[in-house]
Amino acid sequence: MAYIPNREPVGAWTRITLAYKKYSGSWAYLLHRITGIGLTVYLFVHIWALSSLTKGHAAFTEEMKTFTTMPFKIAEWLLGLLVMFHAFNGIRIAVVDLGNGARYQKKLLGAVYAVGIALVLLMFFLIFQNDLFASK
Repeated sequence: MAYIPNREPVGAWTRITLAYKKYSGSWAYLLHRITGIGLTVYLFVHIWALSSLTKGHAAFTEEMKTFTTMPFKIAEWLLGLLVMFHAFNGIRIAVVDLGNGARYQKKLLGAVYAVGIALVLLMFFLIFQNDLFASK
């Protein structure tokens, strides 16, 4: 017998997403996977950007000037959002799995969101302080 794959992948994903249980832990699981994929993509972009080091100091300096523009600052801030959620949610998962944290998972998830939001707002200030408070 041969394996016959499902021929409608978009329909299957739509059906799975709509049937997904909409609990806080379920969404945290889904967001953890999405942020992990985003961080993996960033890793490859980061390695590609550093490849300009092989072209000499001038090429690297020119590329770094590009990374100080506003679109890249926004992307850097969004990357920080991914990192904060992924890191703190990973700590929450470890606490829930390794101890008696299962009964506190909703409170831990609330703490993940609170600490993550606070740090992302602080990071926003640090990244954009020169743009926000620059004297013209």
